[in-house]
Amino acid sequence: MRVLWVCNQCIPVIAEHLNINVPNKEGWLAGLSEKIIAENDKNLELGICFNGGSGFASYKGEYEVTAYGYDDNTAVPEEYNEALESRFKTILEDFKPDVIHIFGTEYPHTLAVCKAADDTSKILIGIQGLCSVYAKHYFDGLPEEIIEKETLRDRLKSDNLKEQKEKFVKRGENEIEAIKLAQNVTGRTDWDKKYTSEYNPKAEYYFMNETLRSNFYDGKWEYEKCEKHTLFASQGDYPIKGLHVLLRALTEIKKEYPDVKLYVAGNIITGEDSLKKKILIGTYGKYVRKLIKDGGLEENVFFTGPLNADKMKERYLKSNAFISPSMMENSPNSLGEAMLLSMPAISSDVGGVRNLMSDDEGFIYPSLDEKALIESVKKCFSMNGSDQQKEMCDKASKKARITHDPDANYKRLLEIYDEIAAKKI
Repeated sequence: MRVLWVCNQCIPVIAEHLNINVPNKEGWLAGLSEKIIAENDKNLELGICFNGGSGFASYKGEYEVTAYGYDDNTAVPEEYNEALESRFKTILEDFKPDVIHIFGTEYPHTLAVCKAADDTSKILIGIQGLCSVYAKHYFDGLPEEIIEKETLRDRLKSDNLKEQKEKFVKRGENEIEAIKLAQNVTGRTDWDKKYTSEYNPKAEYYFMNETLRSNFYDGKWEYEKCEKHTLFASQGDYPIKGLHVLLRALTEIKKEYPDVKLYVAGNIITGEDSLKKKILIGTYGKYVRKLIKDGGLEENVFFTGPLNADKMKERYLKSNAFISPSMMENSPNSLGEAMLLSMPAISSDVGGVRNLMSDDEGFIYPSLDEKALIESVKKCFSMNGSDQQKEMCDKASKKARITHDPDANYKRLLEIYDEIAAKKI
């Protein structure tokens, strides 16, 4: 069976072979590819398309993979490029896949693959988030005066907050068109099933959980070894991630816990890492910087910059609790990683979060209820490594090891591929 993966970026094991640098994102894809390579199933021939040039090469390592490049300008993900259709037709004709597995819907190449394929019954779209839904929540928790503002950077890039939301709307339109063309969808939450079923009632929905990065399956958080009263958020570079709500809450949390610290991974949007970035700061970054200053949080908030898998794990284990304050998510893999490590976790009650974690496995609060967020953090901090906290964390870890079981998820993936490959036009 020949399976072609269409990804936003090259998977790490192949990127290393081809001397390609890839961002520290999409760890779930790394985890799944590592599992496939480890299994070395001779009945599965894997090809991978990734955004990184129009050439292609063969990866000759532990597992033979044909790698193809395509050019999708992710700087303008709202713009559809018809030229991609021709490139994908060439790739499909060369590889001749029995299954075309597209990971994610947020970039226009997903729609291009769906238009390029002669047989859409072979297309499987894996849902990550949904831009069409995220757009509706883009301004959640933002004051009206901030939404109306614009910085020099915003004007130069035509990228103020209103324009950012409109770009999500356009990306959502491409996303919905792609889902309507595809005949198969894989998801993992009640949330993604609800929306994909609305967009395409005729599509076959296959449930399959995510396999996370392999290094998170080892190791365990210990209260005695963590930095007390610290929170870790895996990213916060645009409004959907809810950093603004968390910072407002942190000002109140600091009154009871003066030593509270928040570590934020990912892109540093406040311009702290360079003078140029500080001058060309966006409206959201400027608002985040203002919240930190007004709240007297200069010694309480730290931006780590992008972290690789090992550094991420290290930051998790050092922190008192993981927090996901998003305005909307499907099922955040960062929350799954925290649960695997058996550490206290706090999350906003959005999207498919409750498919990952229940109230007796972590702290879940309404996304715009800052008072509830504050109380969740305080309650978490007050547990101080108690038996109750250990029980909660153990339950979360057991749940995560079922949800993110590499063997079970790999078996399920092959079942889905077999079913799709057997379909006739």
